[in-house]
Amino acid sequence: MGPTAILASEPRKRWSDGAWAIITALVLDGLSSRHTRRAYSQALDEFLIWFRDETGREFNKAAVQKYRAELEIKGLAPSSINVRLSAIRRLALEAADNGLMAPELAAGISRAKGAKRSGLHLGHWLTAEQAERLLESPDLKTLKGVRDRAAMAVLIGAGLRRSELAALDLEHFQHRNGRWVIADLIGKHGRIRSIPIPLWTHLAVTRWEEAASITQGALFRRVTRHGSVTPWRISPQAVFQIVKSYSERLDLVVSPHDLRRSYARLAHLGEAPLEQIQLSLGHASVVTTEIYLGVKGPWRGSVFSPGWPTLRAGPARRSNRDRYHGGDGNQ
Repeated sequence: MGPTAILASEPRKRWSDGAWAIITALVLDGLSSRHTRRAYSQALDEFLIWFRDETGREFNKAAVQKYRAELEIKGLAPSSINVRLSAIRRLALEAADNGLMAPELAAGISRAKGAKRSGLHLGHWLTAEQAERLLESPDLKTLKGVRDRAAMAVLIGAGLRRSELAALDLEHFQHRNGRWVIADLIGKHGRIRSIPIPLWTHLAVTRWEEAASITQGALFRRVTRHGSVTPWRISPQAVFQIVKSYSERLDLVVSPHDLRRSYARLAHLGEAPLEQIQLSLGHASVVTTEIYLGVKGPWRGSVFSPGWPTLRAGPARRSNRDRYHGGDGNQ
């Protein structure tokens, strides 16, 4: 059966030589998301270190359960533990599919229970007043300040993920049916969607385009310490640092994903249909959107009161429905 069959029959040797890299590559090659590949690669490396720590240890369900118990003792969050276990389960299944492990062993490992997790993590939302303060905090006398306001305006006004914001090109912004949209955005799991944006978001982006003399290509670009715009787009980590720096000045504890939540919540309070919010966020299921908003559970009707203040679009105030779904207020 070849060298792989020999490796499968010698478990200790299999985990101590280049065959581990072969099996790990099988797992990572089957993943489409680079973020998942990075997480799984780190998880498998950590598991290998633990696995080799004890002589004679075999790769089976009992070993995986013991590993989970030790991670729990270390105090890791259930979500972190379950990511590691998912990587290990996939490793076992890939090894079995490629003749590197007995199918019954892989099946046993795939049934290893994950860490228990109860309740829902609500995250953070900004009120309309807090969102206004955050958008007004950058110094518009500098190129960096103009860029940062535009970036946060897109996060709050369109609900993008930070990786999606970093990947935006100028060509994504288009005028369709009397409103401005971010068109044909490729998001998580390759889902393509178009997102209507409010006028104040478009105005902030236009101000950045004109100040930086951007006519095509990457929209949000790096700015040097001397205030010069470079051709290179900002990274998702740079988006995180932008939000963190301005939110800390206002004593707010928010991340880019919290601005995405804020977009969804403010749009919901503005009476936007749940299905439209789902499509704008790129969720596969409306149930995910309900959990995301906190409207599925005991919070509904008790905390989310109507009549929230609206964000300003120039000198006048606009209705919530108008702000979040285009200039004419039509759905």
